[in-house]
Amino acid sequence: MPAKWLLKSDPEHYSFSDLVRDGKTVWDGISNNLALKHLRNVRRGDLVLVYHTGQERAAVGLAEAVSDPYPDPKQKDTRLVVIDLQAKGELKRPVTLDEMKKASALKNFDLVRMPRLSVMPVSDAQWDIIMQMAQKKIS
Repeated sequence: MPAKWLLKSDPEHYSFSDLVRDGKTVWDGISNNLALKHLRNVRRGDLVLVYHTGQERAAVGLAEAVSDPYPDPKQKDTRLVVIDLQAKGELKRPVTLDEMKKASALKNFDLVRMPRLSVMPVSDAQWDIIMQMAQKKIS
């Protein structure tokens, strides 16, 4: 069973639609120690929820890690790692941070507890809740 992760992206810099257009990208630019620790645990085949920061603040798409972590070829520091990420598809509808905060079952989700963290694990239960939220119409 693949692990599940949430990766944040600033849509003005690189959006999920950019990933869809490109098909695959090198996910880089992570420097926070805890985020790097999480990124080092991502494995080829793991599922990824792509989250837009900024004005959107919403989970918008699904992707798959298509490599294990490896040293960032653009950096001299071997502790800085990257992964290759491939788009899988957009969510039926974005799931906002505000919606996630209102879901009591997500109160321990790292996105709610540590909103500045750019890479975080997503439990199977959290993943299922977010996927259900992405299917629901909101009025």
